[in-house]
Amino acid sequence: MKILGLEAVYPKPWLSKPAKDHKKYPYLLRDVVIERPDHVWSTDITYIRLRSGFIYLAAIMDWHSRYVLSWEVSTTLDAEFCIRALETALTLSSPEIFNSDQGSQFTSVEFTERLLNFGIRISMDGRGRAMDNIFVERLWRTVKYEEVYLKSYETVKEARESLARYFHFYNTERLHESLGYRTPQEAYFKEGRIKEDSGTKPAQAGLHQIQPSFLS
Repeated sequence: MKILGLEAVYPKPWLSKPAKDHKKYPYLLRDVVIERPDHVWSTDITYIRLRSGFIYLAAIMDWHSRYVLSWEVSTTLDAEFCIRALETALTLSSPEIFNSDQGSQFTSVEFTERLLNFGIRISMDGRGRAMDNIFVERLWRTVKYEEVYLKSYETVKEARESLARYFHFYNTERLHESLGYRTPQEAYFKEGRIKEDSGTKPAQAGLHQIQPSFLS
């Protein structure tokens, strides 16, 4: 199936393991209809192989538009790179609900306090329920088949630079059928929640070689 570029969304091994002494929050998104940008954001962690070793990738996505608000890579699974991604995203806007799994990075006081200080409601997937965070699971599949599996990164720097080009392509050029054949950037900014000339600027356009395709 991988050779053909086909893959079902199955539960993956947990990269963010729970901590027994951290508070867990209930899942708030069952039967919720997402109708606007900044209604729900979510995050997750995946791993990316290098020629020698691997790195971890965390991203924050707006569910309504599929817009990737921020992302970070790290060689360790501590909470710091997840917190950096969150702080970057919060410079753009803030959601009503923020969803994650129950991993220790996301249940840490340092992470949850930043959400609560913004008045954001915290939602967490049921344990082992990858489908509770389906949009990020689909994002990982897309990133890996359109970027990671086509490359052989030698270094963390090379991986970071290549991922920066890909995420810019994903946000600004990649058309989604479920968004009316618009890009995530078009769908996200349409509501006027944030301005395109905000302080965070994506990588240069036109550097990615993959032609736009469609994702539901």
